[in-house]
Amino acid sequence: MTDRAESFGVPWEKSYGYVQAVRRGDTIYLSGQVAHDGTELVAPAPVNDAGQVTDFANTGEQLRRCYANAAELLRRFGASLDDVVEEVIYVVDADAGDAAAGPVRKEAYGRPDPQVASTMIGTPRLAFPELLVEVRLVARV
Repeated sequence: MTDRAESFGVPWEKSYGYVQAVRRGDTIYLSGQVAHDGTELVAPAPVNDAGQVTDFANTGEQLRRCYANAAELLRRFGASLDDVVEEVIYVVDADAGDAAAGPVRKEAYGRPDPQVASTMIGTPRLAFPELLVEVRLVARV
């Protein structure tokens, strides 16, 4: 039950000043997970010259990667997505997020009725213009 933290070692952890996950007692708090594989964004959305997203079709693919990154962090604590009790999904486009979230969440949690308190919030932009979705999770072990 020792307190500890985990990171991916991506540059934005140092520049912003945070860790990806912290365990306090029997609770694991995950920072918002985005679609990246190392320092590369996964399925980045196309953006125009003003940095505005022009196509939201990659929302589902990005969401899958968010859950994969979350699962990797949880694994480091001996936990899994089965231990998640709460999630907040931030989406740049609510319609695209709503369309992707049901199937992708059910796939990630491995059941048709994920036993997770879930909230979806629309936001005008995330940390990088090419991001369409970010997921913050809390797990209990």
